[in-house]
Amino acid sequence: MSFARKEYEFLSEIGLSSRNLGCYVDGTWKANGPVVTSLNPANNQAIAEVVEGSVEDYEEGMRACSEAAKIWMQANLPIALHLIWQVPAPKRGEIVRQIGDALRTKLQQLGRLVSLEMGKILPEGIGEVQEIIDMCDFCVGLSRQLNGSVIPSERPNHAMLEMWNPLGIVGVITAFNFPCAVLGWNACIALVCGNCVVWKGAPTTPLITIAMTRLVAGVLEKNNLPPAIFTSFCGGADIGQAIAKDTRISLVSFTGSSKVGLMLQQTVNQRFGKCLLELSGNNAIIIMDDADIQLAVHSVLFAAVGTAGQRCTTCRRLLLHESIYQRVLDKLLDVYKQVKIGNPLEKGNLLGPLHTSESRKSFERGIEIIKSQACSVFHLSTMFIQLFQYFKFKHTFGGKILIGGSVIESEGNFVQPTIVEISPNADVVKEELFAPVLYVMKFQTLQEAIEINNSVPQGLSSSIFTRKPEIIFKWIGPLGSDCGIVNVNIPTNGAEIGGAFGGEKATGGGREAGSDSWKQYMRRSTCTINYGNELPLAQGINFG
Repeated sequence: MSFARKEYEFLSEIGLSSRNLGCYVDGTWKANGPVVTSLNPANNQAIAEVVEGSVEDYEEGMRACSEAAKIWMQANLPIALHLIWQVPAPKRGEIVRQIGDALRTKLQQLGRLVSLEMGKILPEGIGEVQEIIDMCDFCVGLSRQLNGSVIPSERPNHAMLEMWNPLGIVGVITAFNFPCAVLGWNACIALVCGNCVVWKGAPTTPLITIAMTRLVAGVLEKNNLPPAIFTSFCGGADIGQAIAKDTRISLVSFTGSSKVGLMLQQTVNQRFGKCLLELSGNNAIIIMDDADIQLAVHSVLFAAVGTAGQRCTTCRRLLLHESIYQRVLDKLLDVYKQVKIGNPLEKGNLLGPLHTSESRKSFERGIEIIKSQACSVFHLSTMFIQLFQYFKFKHTFGGKILIGGSVIESEGNFVQPTIVEISPNADVVKEELFAPVLYVMKFQTLQEAIEINNSVPQGLSSSIFTRKPEIIFKWIGPLGSDCGIVNVNIPTNGAEIGGAFGGEKATGGGREAGSDSWKQYMRRSTCTINYGNELPLAQGINFG
């Protein structure tokens, strides 16, 4: 079936049509759930239809995945009755390398699809797919470095060592804002570690879920591997709940809000499963009085406006030293006025639409809350505020909108990038508004700035702009930022895949991508081997 618009015809190059089955189950595309329509957030018009999966589809897929896991995790794969193919970790790394190569051949088309269906500008869409390719490259090397330790034993003729074994099946539930990159962070590592993957993509980006799955499935098929090593579902909360409750899934990686993540964690914990949570962020940039202001302003623009403020690492709070406050703010307002808003697929636009019409409504509600808290902190003396804090009076301070604050009348979900002058003590500042809204506030000392940075429930990303080593090392030390990502002289967003990605507090505590994140996808056993003829006991115990 042909697409309704000519500009969507490129989707056929990545296996999509105007109507698509949304479940990949044991090598077969099928679906028995409701039909949904994928919308272009730039105009809210239909791109294509997708048939979502049912709970029955899920159960069929999990039965096949469980059988495939017995083969994949044991590293012995029967190709035919008389042949056994060994699949140790480096060979699994070779499969992931081929997935990366398959992505390279469709980089432009996949990046364009991310931009079309999610709404981020095209360079960011292509960059998201490139991030998965980078993860594939990283995991090829990782597949030869899943190292355990050899531990000295206190007992003669004994050896102690660590063994790392696969968990079996890893469930991955991703969000709309990075509809394929987060899959890459999880699936690439899970596969080289010997796990099968069950993926539930975001309900509003089903075409990306299908296109990505087709590429992975093609690599598995080319290598005569069981197709159920990778199983995917387009669907809603019922599929997510099934994953959370399923005892066959040892680890559930979830990206989304803190509220939903907490509920999922409680469900998984009830069955003693493991969770890897990437939840809300409420990220701050601190600009000290010695900062390179031009560098800082450019960084804030990307951190606050990039992806229309819909990254979990988006800068939502800007803390300016009082001596440079107005100078930085004036420069920032100037660059905000130059931000080009429009179709994310058109070259030169920096701000695309919010992802859904509901996101636009949330922006409007957030602006109304900001306006309703009408008492501005900037009309109060510092001493008065300190008295409020000292006596622990409940107080809220509303914001003054300096630029933006409105939706843009159009068919799409476009809003104005917004800067709000506000107190760090305002209730609204503690919450994550998933839109291009930046709260600006003053501080006097480094200690005050650190306290403001750490004062919110979330703890994902943070950054400081300074040239002073003593400030840098306090910032990254035990009395500095309490976030999982602590940057200096760069934005809060745009993390590289080589480091572990994740945050503290209400952000969930999970770590994905680089460093030693792989350990979360494996089961560690401490093994003590007695190769002698005596039985000496630890701690010198003599038992009979």
